[in-house]
Amino acid sequence: MEPITNFISSINGIVWGIPMLVIILGVGLFLTIGLNLMPILKLGTGFKLLWSGRIPDKDKNIKGEISPFNALMTSLSATIGTGNIAGVATAIFLGGPGALFWMWCTALVGMATKFAEAVLAVKYREVDEKGNYSGGPMYYIKNGLSKKWAWLGTAFAVFGAIAGFGIGNTVQANSVANAIEANFGVAPWLTGLVMMLLVGAVLMGGIKRIADVAGSLVPLMATFYIVAGLIVVGMNISEVPAALGLIYKSAFTGTAAEGGFAGAAVWAAVRFGVARGVFSNEAGLGSAPIAHASAQTNNPVAQGLVAMLGTFIDTLVVCTITGLAIVVSGEWTTGVNGAALTSAAFEHSLPFGNYIVAVSLSIFAFTTILGWSVYSEKCVQYLLGVKAVIPFRVLWIVVVPVGAASSLEFIWLLADTMNAMMAIPNLIAIALLSPVVFKLSKEYFAKADAEEDSANIKAEEA
Repeated sequence: MEPITNFISSINGIVWGIPMLVIILGVGLFLTIGLNLMPILKLGTGFKLLWSGRIPDKDKNIKGEISPFNALMTSLSATIGTGNIAGVATAIFLGGPGALFWMWCTALVGMATKFAEAVLAVKYREVDEKGNYSGGPMYYIKNGLSKKWAWLGTAFAVFGAIAGFGIGNTVQANSVANAIEANFGVAPWLTGLVMMLLVGAVLMGGIKRIADVAGSLVPLMATFYIVAGLIVVGMNISEVPAALGLIYKSAFTGTAAEGGFAGAAVWAAVRFGVARGVFSNEAGLGSAPIAHASAQTNNPVAQGLVAMLGTFIDTLVVCTITGLAIVVSGEWTTGVNGAALTSAAFEHSLPFGNYIVAVSLSIFAFTTILGWSVYSEKCVQYLLGVKAVIPFRVLWIVVVPVGAASSLEFIWLLADTMNAMMAIPNLIAIALLSPVVFKLSKEYFAKADAEEDSANIKAEEA
């Protein structure tokens, strides 16, 4: 077993290493420039479309299964998870406060990547024999590129199916079980059993039920955590200017050893900031467009504008709250790491801060299991057909308690590696299909501008 572990560890060091992170950022920057900074400049438009897309459209001419709002919530259910609590803390622990700055940079270019992914997912989606919509990297590779690239779609589906059972299921269940046991004394097997029943009740209803649950639960859980985080930051408001200065300064100069913090060079801030940022918002990994492919829309660009909000909300809002709470509390210098560091930061200012983090982590991880079930199911369906969907769901439900009660070092390593390897075929496809994204975007905004001019002329005439 050790040789296998060492082999996978070496691959992990490559796929989460500097070259891969440079490629992810490079593709994002290329798309951002190619779109003339549109994802940043059109944030307001994205939120307007999100708000108007809350209710499922009854128009039979509108293609798709779930509302644009619920498509984003399904995507966020998978991305807002342990990465926002434990991942941010780990980035600061290993790279210093400057890692948070590089997470922000990742998000700014990641919005363009997420936009492109969703545009292509809707553009090249398919309808299966049961009338359900399927899309994502494997489909825009299959339908958007020539046959010589088809193997890339298969590779993505294999990586996604394997990664899901680890990063999106057992690892999440294990995180919940550990948090509940540490704070409330509940045995992991019992937590796993309860989670299995809850996941089963939702999952067997398919993507529509998952989207409905995500549409209700994600906004509530995110608001709860953000408000609690803002209270922590607010109670240390006098420290915020210094904290922001420290974040910016250490992003370019590194961080000296302090207290229990061992110190970090600039390269560590960049590496861990970018890596944890990508891990958290998944921009470039190709997972989120699988959910957005089911959205009720006839315009790929409109859903792309909604999709890019996922990166903004996940990293520039939720991760920022976590990072600021950790830095302003001063707990980052104690030598504590992971979710325990975030718990310590919240508990520093709130009497029950550790319980808030534990509950938030549990709900985040639970919804991640639901969101990732959609991703892995579509990957399995792409490989084996519709007949594999029900067996997949049963297996997905069964492994939840196994993950909750097991030691998962190897599973985590394998899943983390497969998760990063998903990015390779996806980034190749996005780069090759970028002219399609640019063309559709240009046409969409040209039409929107023409309609606005026409409306203004009519208003003036009236």
